Parts: sequence; C-alpha cells; structure tokens
Amino acid sequence: MFTSSFKMLTASFVTVLITTSAASAFTACQVTDTGGIDDNSFNQTAWKGVQDAIADFGIDGRFLESQAETDYEANLNSLIDGDCDVIITVGFLLGDATKTAAEANPDQKFSIVDFAYDPPLTNVLGQVYATDEAAFLAGYLAAGMTETGILGVFGGINIPPVTIFMDGFSYGADYYNTQKGTLVSVIGWDTQTREGLFTNNFESLDDGRAFAQNLFDEGADIILPVAGPVGLGSAALADEVGADQLKIIGVDADLYATDPEKGHVYLTSITKRMDATVRQVIEMAMNDQFEGGLIVGALENGGVDLAPFHDLDSAVPASLKAELLAIRAGIVDGTIDVSP
Repeated sequence: MFTSSFKMLTASFVTVLITTSAASAFTACQVTDTGGIDDNSFNQTAWKGVQDAIADFGIDGRFLESQAETDYEANLNSLIDGDCDVIITVGFLLGDATKTAAEANPDQKFSIVDFAYDPPLTNVLGQVYATDEAAFLAGYLAAGMTETGILGVFGGINIPPVTIFMDGFSYGADYYNTQKGTLVSVIGWDTQTREGLFTNNFESLDDGRAFAQNLFDEGADIILPVAGPVGLGSAALADEVGADQLKIIGVDADLYATDPEKGHVYLTSITKRMDATVRQVIEMAMNDQFEGGLIVGALENGGVDLAPFHDLDSAVPASLKAELLAIRAGIVDGTIDVSP
C-alpha cells in the first residue's frame, strides 16, 4: 500500500514536562488521542519516541492528554502558545484539528501519527505505516496455528489505521488457504463490504472482553483486537479460559512486554515503530531537515514487524516459521501482494 521508506486539560488536560537541562534549546510536544499516555499502545509508543529523543539529544519534552475528542483543539492551542519546536499529534482522529492548527500557524512545525494529507501541508510531516504487511504475516501465522479453523478480529473505530490491520490479517489467512487448500475463516471483518465488529472506542477493557467472548463463542481460538488498550480486556479473557483455548495477537507495541501479566496469551504482536518515526521527526526538526510530506514505516525498513513468539515459540512449528520468513521476503521484494 505504501512505497516510500523512512527519511534519515481546562480541567480535562493532563500535562507532563520532562526537562533534561535548563539550557535545552529544543522542545518536542505531544498531544495524545483518548486512551492516555500509558495506553500500552499508540500513545505510549509515540511518547517513547519523544523520551528516546530526550535521552539521545538532550532536548525537553512534554505532552497533553486528550480525555475526549473535544480536547484536541484546546490542547493544540495550548501547545502553540507553549514554545514547542515541533508538535506531534497521535492518531487519525486528530487529523482535522491538526490541519486547522497547522494552517493557522504556518511557522509552527507539526507531525501527525497515522494521517496523510492530500495535498500535503508544508509544515506537517505525516507518519504512516504499512501495517497490512505485518498483519498479513500475522494472518498467515494464525491460519497455520488455529485448531478450530476460525479466526476472530474486531476494531476500535472503522477508520483506515484500524482497518488496514484487519485487511492484512484477513488477506494473510486467505493466502494460507490458497497455499494449503484449507478453509480457515476470519469472522469480524469483511474486506469487500468494509463492515465488521467495532467497539467504537479505544478505552473500554470491558468491551475488549465482551467482543472477544462473542468471537470465542463463535469458535474463534485466535483473536486480533485492533483497538489499542481495549485489547487488554481480550487478553484478560484469554488468561481466564487458558491460552490453549484462546490466543491473542496484539497491535502497535509488543504486548508481551507491555502487558507482562498476560504475556503468555499473546501469540505475537503486529508492531508499529511509532517511537522510531517520532524520534526521527524530532531529529529532522532539530537539524533543519524538516519538511511536509510523509514518513512511511514498512517491513523493509523495520517500521512494522511481527514481535517474537515468546512463551509460545515452541508451539509454532519450524516449518511455519520458515514459511513466514519466505513470505516476508516476498512482501519486501514485491512478489507477494498483501492487498490483492
């Protein structure tokens, strides 16, 4: 889908400032989407990029948390008046608010995670990810591991950064069926009608449990929740019923590491290296190399990937691991299409 490579609260506000030295001459600021800075997902991973830049470059960094979508504009306006050298907004839903702020403040540098403007804005650098590439691998893996022949998937909101995971996962399972002559099915998303299961939020662990329970009741023994921290509720259900009955595939970060108490239920995670792209944007802004356009993370440059199998490594057959390596190579060289 993407062909580029990396370029080398009013009362509801929550703000944190990390200062490395009084003499720091550069400040990176972040506005989160709802879900919080410690969401074990995209907000937290993007903030890690700021933290890495603080450690590596000696800059200052701070963030404002959005408790609701109505906070986006006020948070951005607060940071525009706050001496931020670059403002990083996290999430597709901040697209309109970021565009409005960028057009009103043409001298302010912005970068947005999971959004691309067409035409591009000269003072906004988008960070987007070919997550369908890694999700395709996850779908093939899950199809090779399922015992019921049924895989489940659900999303947070029906928006492109969510459905791209669901597409790749479904097409990966289809590819397994084509190669093996099997009939593994994916429930929860239809790639043709663009309809499926969505919690319509990125916060409710109860929804994560309930949606996973419904898919489990329909026979799914491996589930991909594409809903940020909502998926932690799905992992809690898998922990209760047992990983031998239900396994979870995480998204954004390696959930084995960020949700260690439930680590044993994660078959793998589809990782988005938002930390790497955020750090790179900051470095570009510091070095006067910032320009509007896109940074694209893909398998080829490590911007997306599959996390290790960790506790479940021994359960994944060596032959399936070898097939995944071959498919990865095919995706990178273009001989395998993840969006047929």
